[in-house]
Amino acid sequence: MPINRAATASMAPVDVPRGLAGVVVTDTEVGDVRGLEGFYHYRQYSAVELAQNRGFEDVWHLLVHGELPDAAQRAAFTARTAELRGLPREVRAALPAIAAATGLSGPLAGLRTALSLLGASLGFRPVYDIDADRRRADTLAASAAVPTLLTALYRLGQGLEPVEPRDDLAYAANYAYMLTGSEPDAARARAVEQYLISTIDHGFNASTFTARVITSTGADVAACLVGAVGALSGPLHGGAPSRALDTLDAIGTPDRIDPWIRERVLAGDRIMGFGHPVYRTEDPRSRMLRGIAQQFGGPLVDFAVEVERRVEAILAELKPGRELHANVEFYAGVVMELCGLPREMFTPTFAAARVVGWSANILEQAEDPKIIRPVARYVGPGAPVAVPQVA
Repeated sequence: MPINRAATASMAPVDVPRGLAGVVVTDTEVGDVRGLEGFYHYRQYSAVELAQNRGFEDVWHLLVHGELPDAAQRAAFTARTAELRGLPREVRAALPAIAAATGLSGPLAGLRTALSLLGASLGFRPVYDIDADRRRADTLAASAAVPTLLTALYRLGQGLEPVEPRDDLAYAANYAYMLTGSEPDAARARAVEQYLISTIDHGFNASTFTARVITSTGADVAACLVGAVGALSGPLHGGAPSRALDTLDAIGTPDRIDPWIRERVLAGDRIMGFGHPVYRTEDPRSRMLRGIAQQFGGPLVDFAVEVERRVEAILAELKPGRELHANVEFYAGVVMELCGLPREMFTPTFAAARVVGWSANILEQAEDPKIIRPVARYVGPGAPVAVPQVA
C-alpha cells in the first residue's frame, strides 16, 4: 500500500513554545486580545466600549447570536433568559448538601457539582448529537442558572436562605440582589454590570481553551462548562481579585507601600494584580475599572491608585525592560468591594460573567468535527524494557 506522505507529515510532532504561548490552534469569530495594543474586542466591537455603552444582556445576545439586539430583540432576549434563572426542584433540593460538602472550598467548587446536576436534570445531550438551536438553548439555560446556583451556594454556606431570582431585574442587578438579599442602587448595579461585561470573554485563556477541548469530544454543555469552571478556579487564572485586595490590606498604610513592595519583589514574590501574559501595555479592563472606582471615590480608591503608581514605578526600577502594569484583578477587587460583594465571591462573580463567553466558544467549537488531540514528548526511561518476573 502506498504511503500517504501528506497524512504522515501531518502526524509528525511539532515543537511549540511552553504553555502553547502564541500558538494558533483554531479560527474564531467570538473575539480577540491584541496585547501589544492594549485592546480586546467581542466580535467586531471594543469590549470596553460595550461595557461603557450597553447592558449585559445586549452583549450576551451579541456573543450568542452574532449581533447586537435592537429594542425588540433585547426585550425578547431579556425576558427569555430571565425565565431561565429558576432551578429545577431536584437541583434546588441538593444545594444544601453541596454547600455543606464543599465547605471552605466555597461556591466555585460547589458550582462544578451543581452544574453537572443541572445538566442532567434539564436533559442536556452531547453537543455532537444535537442541532445548533438545541445547543444554543442549553447554553442559555446554563448561563442563566449560574448566578442562581452561585448565590444560593454562598448563602447556604453562610447559614442563610437562598434568595429567589427576580425576572424584573437585569442580569447584574439580579445577581447582586440574590447575593446580598437587597436590591442594589443604580450606581452599584451598573458598576457590577460593567465589570461583568468587561470579563465575559478574553481570548483563548485557559478556561476557554478547556471548554473548547471538551466540546471537541462532543460532550454536553454542562460537561464543557464544568471543565471551564475547574480551570478558572486556579489562582493563576481566576483566583486573583480577592488576593489583590488582600495585598492592599497587607500594605495597610501609605508609608508602608515602598518597603513592602521592594521586599516582595527582591524576594522574587509575585505582586498579585500586576502583570499579564498577553498585555504589554496597560490592561484596558484595569483602566476602565479604575475609572469606575474613582467615580465612587473614598480612601480605598485613593490608596489603590497610589499603590498602583508605586508598584509600577518599583517594578520598572527593579525589573527594567519588562512592561508590568495593573491587570483586571487589581481594580476588579476594589470595585466589587465598593459594591458590597463579599471577597469569597469575587472569583465566582468572574465565573458568572465568563460562562457567557465560554458558551459562545462552545457553540463555535461544536461546529468543528475535529477532536483536539495534541501529543506530548516522552522523556522517561527508554522503552521497551523487559518486564521483570517475580520470583
